[in-house]
Amino acid sequence: MGSRLRPLTKITNKHLLPIYDRPMIYYPIETLCKAGIRDIMIVTGGNSAGDFLRLLGNGSEFGLKDIYYTYQEGEGGIADALKLCEHFAEGQRIVVILGDNIVQDDIGPYVRKFEQQDSGARILLKQVDDPERFGVAELDGERIVNIVEKPATPKSRYAVTGIYMYDRRVFDFARKLKPSDRGELEITDVNNQYIKEGDLHYDVLDGWWTDAGTFESLYRASSLVAGENTGRRS
Repeated sequence: MGSRLRPLTKITNKHLLPIYDRPMIYYPIETLCKAGIRDIMIVTGGNSAGDFLRLLGNGSEFGLKDIYYTYQEGEGGIADALKLCEHFAEGQRIVVILGDNIVQDDIGPYVRKFEQQDSGARILLKQVDDPERFGVAELDGERIVNIVEKPATPKSRYAVTGIYMYDRRVFDFARKLKPSDRGELEITDVNNQYIKEGDLHYDVLDGWWTDAGTFESLYRASSLVAGENTGRRS
């Protein structure tokens, strides 16, 4: 619902707001395309769902043959949205990126590492100054031993970014979830299930990363992209 960005989101979806010179939703799509992913499904909801179709069409602007769309009823959470993609995934591995995640790195190398895994999941972490806003990874050496959603006292500064890679078991895990205190199916619970299975791997992003869910992070995202574009032109 983008409630933290009211009144900007009073009549439109958060992911249609501008980040520098493009709508927010362009950036995660471009991130997937740059990584070599060509089959993309967008999960949206609310009253602005049709605006995504009008904006993105069949994805030709991104070099795609088509974009698939599905609609999420209500506010069931990320894992609930993911469940809607099971038929689309056709039992294959998937990469998930949240619509407000803006990332500098080419995630292609991380996707290749995920493809080389025998099984399991892979997530991307980033050190941040405000980890209490995110899911936070508790590390023991090279392993993630737990992820806590928006902890009051974070065990580390490693935020779980909104980029996740899963094998086909993700849908089994998602189906078994119980709603959290927020009334949502939490993606953190999915990731913790992979931890219990001993099958969650991770990488730490080198370049900058930000979400765009608050006025401050929305401004930061635009500033980072503007700086990146200025650097390329110079």
